[in-house]
Amino acid sequence: MEQVDCIVAGAGVIGLAVARGLAARGLDTLILEAADAIGTETSSRNSEVIHAGIYYPRDSLKTLFCIAGRDMLYRYCAVRSIPHRRSGKLIVATDEAQEPVLTTIRASAAACGVADLRFLSAAEAHALEPALHCTKALLSPSTGIVDSHALMLTLLGDAEESGAMLSLNTRIVSGRIDAGRIVLQTMDTTNGENFEIATSRLVNATGLGAVALAGSLEGFGRQFLPTLRYAKGNYFSVAGRAPFSRLIYPVPEPGGLGVHLTLDLGGTARFGPDVEWTDTLEYRVDPARGERFYNAVRKYWPELADGSLQPAYSGIRPKLSGPGEANSDFVIQDSATHGVQGLVNLFGIESPGLTSSLAIAEHVTRILAPEN
Repeated sequence: MEQVDCIVAGAGVIGLAVARGLAARGLDTLILEAADAIGTETSSRNSEVIHAGIYYPRDSLKTLFCIAGRDMLYRYCAVRSIPHRRSGKLIVATDEAQEPVLTTIRASAAACGVADLRFLSAAEAHALEPALHCTKALLSPSTGIVDSHALMLTLLGDAEESGAMLSLNTRIVSGRIDAGRIVLQTMDTTNGENFEIATSRLVNATGLGAVALAGSLEGFGRQFLPTLRYAKGNYFSVAGRAPFSRLIYPVPEPGGLGVHLTLDLGGTARFGPDVEWTDTLEYRVDPARGERFYNAVRKYWPELADGSLQPAYSGIRPKLSGPGEANSDFVIQDSATHGVQGLVNLFGIESPGLTSSLAIAEHVTRILAPEN
């Protein structure tokens, strides 16, 4: 039976960042990915936003890792020449009744350490974005965008340079906790061949599959398994070029941040995500859902033309809270919680997971490979 120091399950942005950190500490690290490429699920099906850390509870892991990760990510992108832009974001009230929400957002952000938000009058916001309609806005200068695929390729390159190995088309079928190590049964999905591999450290960074993977480990306590829910977010793009240079967010709505406007590095506008609760991992975007987008978008962009929205893509959030429930925090389980030495489960790593990736990786690396 083959044995390695560490296995990272999942080659999304979190798994790759963790593998980079562990390999840099000199650990023999193997990345197992069931798909035929890296980052094919949540990591590449999102808005590619570098979040400032505005919306989350003060003492939450989301706030802690988002703010730390934001600064780490900007530095990493600059040093490694990863395409990104500190574009800024406007959070907009589209009627006077929404304006108190902006005040609450600013106060909450300041309490979390995000002190650079500033109010803009309707005229000031319009001067920045002439096509925008609002009665008041908050400017977040720390918000930006990043090429998530370039980021993941760079993380993988760094990990491999430190000796990590990537095995694609490798599904973890089951595992067992056995005498101080974790033994995994895996399958090569290209030919159906099975093989067994043991490790003293397992990082479960499989995102949408994280609860299922933990549940497949013989000897792992079922009381430590949260309930995972799938929240599908659909995105639509606009034909032609949208007349905005900054991201535009309405005030938040239940289950998400509303149908916002984000831009990719080429300037293409994308609208979304909405919230569609589902039980299946199915990514088709129903064109009919676009009709709901028009009313939402026209509240801040009244000139959006009929028929200009087209289906773009969708993503699924691995949420630990359901409809009508308060948003859950990230869950990072280690032996202090579940008692299994060397096992770290990453549950519910949704937004701001991309922004938080380097900070989460640093935290997991400290757990499994503390510096002497």
